[in-house]
Amino acid sequence: MFKTLSPNIMVDDLPGTIRFYIEQMGFSVEATAPEQPPYDWASLRRNAVNLMFQTRASLGGDVPALKDLPIGGALTFYIQVDDVEALYAELKDKVDIVRESHTTFYGAREFECRDNNGYLLTFAGDSA
Repeated sequence: MFKTLSPNIMVDDLPGTIRFYIEQMGFSVEATAPEQPPYDWASLRRNAVNLMFQTRASLGGDVPALKDLPIGGALTFYIQVDDVEALYAELKDKVDIVRESHTTFYGAREFECRDNNGYLLTFAGDSA
């Protein structure tokens, strides 16, 4: 039985990623490895959403098939939120919005932004 999904995302700039997710996105640090900088890995959380980030050197050492892949990926992290319009208002002047708030063909209200690594985050909620 599946229980959770916690992406472990490869980054080149872990300190910058931690700052971005804390200062721009409102996440907090849940855990790091090692416990003191410089970190190889960090787990960040905002409410029920957990994202893990690991340096290319560390993750590439653990999983050699990843070490030469480009950062940014051809994917989007789809995050459901309670009030997507309030979150859009909170973030629109802080982050790179790549798709403005809109209503999808399936009735959800969504917007997309790009993080400091080039990864896309889609935030979705009920249509007003």
